[in-house]
Amino acid sequence: MKNKLKAYDLALVGMFAALMAIGANLTSFLTVGTVPLSMQPFFCILAGLLLGSRLGALSMIVYALVGIAGAPVFAQFSGGIGVIFGSTGGFILSYIAAAYAAGIIVEASKKPTLPVFFLSSFAGIALIYIIGTTYMYAALNYWLNADMSYSAAWLVMTWFMVKDLIFTAIGAVIAPRIYKAVNRATGLGKHRAA
Repeated sequence: MKNKLKAYDLALVGMFAALMAIGANLTSFLTVGTVPLSMQPFFCILAGLLLGSRLGALSMIVYALVGIAGAPVFAQFSGGIGVIFGSTGGFILSYIAAAYAAGIIVEASKKPTLPVFFLSSFAGIALIYIIGTTYMYAALNYWLNADMSYSAAWLVMTWFMVKDLIFTAIGAVIAPRIYKAVNRATGLGKHRAA
């Protein structure tokens, strides 16, 4: 095995998996108008930016597997494999790709700057919405028997996108400072791509 996981790697992976569970269930308590205030895209992208592609994606895999196993870590304290086959299951799966993509872009930069963090963050949020909305459209039309056009699916997601784009920009702004602090404390600055 080329890159073994260290204790602090596992701790950071577990921490971001836990933050995803918290972020999913803020919707039970907080809404802005009619939009649930989920912090999952924020934590997902932050995992990729701060942990790198490998550990960021691993933290999202752990989160998904814990929820699939039945722990109530998905939105509205739900869990189980059925959630993955529901209309929002694609978003849960998209977090893996988004964290990986955000991390790989930061890793490609020898010394990541604010523009790199912005590019990484917005690439991640784009993946979340492309995968999640396309999956939602497919789920509704092919196995949940609810007709919805692809454009209507995107229209439904507009309010969520506005909120998530704002949080993505905030994450991109704060990430460089956290990145430097985490790297000093743990040595993660030498991103460990698989």
